[in-house]
Amino acid sequence: MDIIIVSQYLRNIENLRENNSRFVYIAKKLSEDKNINVEIITSDYNHSKKNHFENVDMLDKIKITVCHEPGYNKNVSIKRFISHYNLSKNIKKYLTQRKKPDMIYSAIPSLDVAKVCSNYCKKNDINFIIDIQDLWPEAFKMVFNIPILSNILFFPMQNQVNSIYKNADGIIAVSNTYLERAKLVNNKSKFYETVYLGTSKQDFDKYFVKEKRETTNIKVVYIGSLAASYDLETVIDAISEINYPIIFEIMGDGAYKEKFEKYAHKKKVNCNFTGKLEYSEMVKKLVNCDIAVNPIRKGSAGSIINKVNDYAMAGLPVINTQECLEYRNLLIEYNSGINCGCENVSDVKDALLKLIENKPLRIEMGKNSRRMALNYFDREKSYRVILNEIKNM
Repeated sequence: MDIIIVSQYLRNIENLRENNSRFVYIAKKLSEDKNINVEIITSDYNHSKKNHFENVDMLDKIKITVCHEPGYNKNVSIKRFISHYNLSKNIKKYLTQRKKPDMIYSAIPSLDVAKVCSNYCKKNDINFIIDIQDLWPEAFKMVFNIPILSNILFFPMQNQVNSIYKNADGIIAVSNTYLERAKLVNNKSKFYETVYLGTSKQDFDKYFVKEKRETTNIKVVYIGSLAASYDLETVIDAISEINYPIIFEIMGDGAYKEKFEKYAHKKKVNCNFTGKLEYSEMVKKLVNCDIAVNPIRKGSAGSIINKVNDYAMAGLPVINTQECLEYRNLLIEYNSGINCGCENVSDVKDALLKLIENKPLRIEMGKNSRRMALNYFDREKSYRVILNEIKNM
């Protein structure tokens, strides 16, 4: 079987061996089957750092094809959509020059790339599986939310995504929320599966080393993108009102990094901005923190996002402001964190104080968090569904 995996956002392609991307993991697992040939098609543009990769790492038994993308400076911009369109044209050109595969497994978004894959599969009678990572245009409506005008502006994108969903022969999504959206327009898929992003317990635990703490400081941690969707100001405000030595570890990068740094300085909060770390370094720091935060702004279309998988695997209690009911209910079910009002400083402050002052509760919630990870987020278990559906297609 000849399988192409198409994923525009593949994290760091200069270090694929430590790359924790869902799609690299799937490719590695498929390549273990001697009857399967695997190729990954991706972009040469680094979405996180807003520059182009200089090198491409290699993987045993997996072909890596990198197509050019012009790039963009802002996540929400016309230039980004133009960049996606140009990448999709380059991928289309490559597909027409390559021998026809048996299957294309495509991440969505971006829509332009997924649409090219959808059309190619339909024209050539090739199995087409989509893996929904985010909801577009819903995610953009959060940033550009003007009644009526937003619906008109994003109408072409809505039609495009509906066409992709409708044409899929198999649908996988990173949350039930996303899966139900696709099912609204698709009644022909051979399967509909929710498989959380998760993380590899085996890889994660290689770097799970608890260090001896020499101070009584509480370490609050955030990992991920520093962009418009993430409400670090509310966490900084809450910490600034607490009379206790707290270090706020912020691991990640993005367009709002400088803004958050200035705000933390203004509020006199002890923040350690590490920038984006290699996965191994991130895990080593994460597991030595005390409390994780998942501060998402109002109206976000996000669901079970990357960071919460790592928080759970690290065994940390989570203070959550995300409105997504799917994640809020998981925290309640496992008693693994505290849900707060979105953008509510008072709620976050109270939740922090509760966990700071009650170490036994902090430890109990942390254990419950790890239990949730083992039940839902361990890729060695959860990704068997994806691998089996691909092989049985």
